[in-house]
Amino acid sequence: MPPSRPTSRGRSAVAAALPWAVAAALRLTGTERGYPLVPALSFVPYAAATAVLPLGGALRARSRAAVLLAGASGTVLAGAVLSRAGRRPSAPAPDGDRLRVATVSLRLGLVSAAPVLDLVRRCDVDVLAVAELTPAAERALRAAGIDDLLPSSHVIAARRGSAPSASGAVWTRREVRSRGSVPGGFEQPRVRLATSGGPDVEVTAVHTPPPSTSPAAVRNWTRDLAALPGTEPGVLRVLAGDFNATLDHAALRRVLRRGYVDAARVTGRALDWTWRPLRLRHPRLTLDHVLVDPRIAVRAVELVPVAGSDHLALVADLVLPR
Repeated sequence: MPPSRPTSRGRSAVAAALPWAVAAALRLTGTERGYPLVPALSFVPYAAATAVLPLGGALRARSRAAVLLAGASGTVLAGAVLSRAGRRPSAPAPDGDRLRVATVSLRLGLVSAAPVLDLVRRCDVDVLAVAELTPAAERALRAAGIDDLLPSSHVIAARRGSAPSASGAVWTRREVRSRGSVPGGFEQPRVRLATSGGPDVEVTAVHTPPPSTSPAAVRNWTRDLAALPGTEPGVLRVLAGDFNATLDHAALRRVLRRGYVDAARVTGRALDWTWRPLRLRHPRLTLDHVLVDPRIAVRAVELVPVAGSDHLALVADLVLPR
């Protein structure tokens, strides 16, 4: 005898809920590995927003198993997203040294110099972390007067065989005590800056390769995130830029567990997107971050459009301990 219609509908409802269940299980356990699971975890907010669809199908099918599966999956996904809502405690805001750190992505060097300099002026930026710089973009920025606003710089040109936009840079108005880099597929310059009476502050312009195209891309992205330095007592560290990772990625959460706090999460901005394709309204993903040593107080985070860029600039208003 063929199965009854409710049983068949129930099985279909369970099957329909499985993609949300897999996403919830991976997000809950942090076990996403390889391609395409890692890039798929970027879309957890979209999965959470649509989790009512399998639940509605389960209710219509009157399938207890499907209702439980869809309901549990939706709860996990919604919890992961909503846990980022609201402000989080930061270090006490001392009467210390103010430092404004901004990130900007030049979209393969195609962003013109004017909106970058406008960002520096309007937001009174002290340190600018630049990704996707090219030799032509660097020349344009210098010709437009970025060295007048931020006189010290550390530019690392792309290695031979890499795309010109693999270059990275930091511009700053602060005294630079030393210059270095963090290893990675893209150039990630690091500067150590003098402060007013406290430990030096070290800022790294982060740019990891996107894990979105192949298994090799995921391996490179995982390696570069793992190579980012952790916090340590003798220096105040800030990692700022395009991580190509969201807080739903276990690899980024492991970076946070090395002693950092996410400035946007502290200020209640962690649900705000920072990247979308220029010609499309969606997807909108939170790929850019400013991670800070917990001894640094976070006063505010602002997301600023930059004409021509597919990323919003992040401007973090920080207070350094004396």
